[in-house]
Amino acid sequence: MNARSRWLLISVGLGVLLNPLNSSMIAVAIARLQHVYSLDFTQVSWVIFTFYIASSIAQPVMGKASDLFGRKKIFLTGLAVVSVASLLAPFSPSFGWLIVFRILQAIGTSMMVAVGMAIVRVHVTEKQATALSVLSMFLSGAAAIGPFIGGVLLHWWDWQAIFFVNIPFVVASFLFAWRNIPDDAPPKSTTQGMSLREWGEFIDVPGLLFFTVGLVGLLIGLLSATSSGHVSFGIVIVGLLGLVALGFFVRHELKATSPFIPVRSFAKYPAMTWVNVEFILVNLLYYSLFFGFPSYLQMVRHISEVDTGMLMLSLGFCSLVVSPLAGRWIDKAGPRPALLVSAILMTIGSVWIVTLDESSPVISVCLVLAAFGISNGLNNVGMQAVLFKSSPKEMIGVASGLFMTSRYLGTILSSLLLGIVMGDRLSAEGFRLLGVILAIVALTLVFTSWRRREPEQVEQS
Repeated sequence: MNARSRWLLISVGLGVLLNPLNSSMIAVAIARLQHVYSLDFTQVSWVIFTFYIASSIAQPVMGKASDLFGRKKIFLTGLAVVSVASLLAPFSPSFGWLIVFRILQAIGTSMMVAVGMAIVRVHVTEKQATALSVLSMFLSGAAAIGPFIGGVLLHWWDWQAIFFVNIPFVVASFLFAWRNIPDDAPPKSTTQGMSLREWGEFIDVPGLLFFTVGLVGLLIGLLSATSSGHVSFGIVIVGLLGLVALGFFVRHELKATSPFIPVRSFAKYPAMTWVNVEFILVNLLYYSLFFGFPSYLQMVRHISEVDTGMLMLSLGFCSLVVSPLAGRWIDKAGPRPALLVSAILMTIGSVWIVTLDESSPVISVCLVLAAFGISNGLNNVGMQAVLFKSSPKEMIGVASGLFMTSRYLGTILSSLLLGIVMGDRLSAEGFRLLGVILAIVALTLVFTSWRRREPEQVEQS
């Protein structure tokens, strides 16, 4: 790989790492934000919800927008958006304003993730697989070290620091990207002269609106009922409106020429659909621990933010180490053994959570985190291997997009589960109940992995 390609990778990598970094640092700050804004656990969980909802919507939209305006322009604009959000968020006068800036931050970081891989694919022509693996290391490394960085920043400063820390990355990435990312080719002629209606169909604005309104309405209904302890007429109406909007979303996507989520593919390729369902469950398990464990350590075990961040390194470090080893294992033995071991580890880890109390040794905490970290490394590689074998060749791009959407849905569901189980505040009893629920989900994955047959590559239709 020549020097030009290496600098291009650094330029893109410094930008794309901002999405996982900002989605992971917040895990250690939940307890502090809950105290600062006098919120219960259900309310503060919206700082997680909104980031992933915005990311799940923005990434496919920005991928299409890059076809219209160019990848370099979208990348640089994303950096500018992140800088604005990161500078304003620390001065939020209320939690509502903090949510607004988190959404803006998610949109900005998604602009870079949406085009980062494409920039590398187009402009790095030699050792492309190596280049993409390096970019993946930026993403996974940022997610792994995020809680530790967040813990250190909270210990030495305050929660505002987890936003200000973005600025050096933004400045460095912008300067490198401006210099090293080649200028965009002229826009595709097929998008020139499009009417407003045609643009709406190209981006699938109705689908995005139905999806957003439906998901947010349903979450508000469920979380409001949990937080207030009773179900009012207004809460029921909001929840029902969310369900209706999701129904309209499915109906629209079945007819749309360029759907936000190709719902028709779910019925046509059931094997691909089931992989995405499993991936949702896998991420439900992983992120329930990822976002729940730091609050448990701080609020129940009374461990400091910096020590919590150090303990969370067990999760990310194990995932990072196992991922390349998992690739070699899966190349030789197929994905089934790795996914079965992963499901067993998540079951053991979930059961172990049930046994934890305030006197449990730190090694017990590390073992739980290690079990989930190893399983995450196995799942990231194994699930993708199954996905590519169960998807038709002409739909690999669409399948990859669905796979990312499944990750976001699993993350959103994990936050919902935490909000429902924990309610007003995170307690030892609530965390043990979470362990029971996670163990049931993990056992389901053990069963499906045990029964799994090695998929054959779906032929082009």
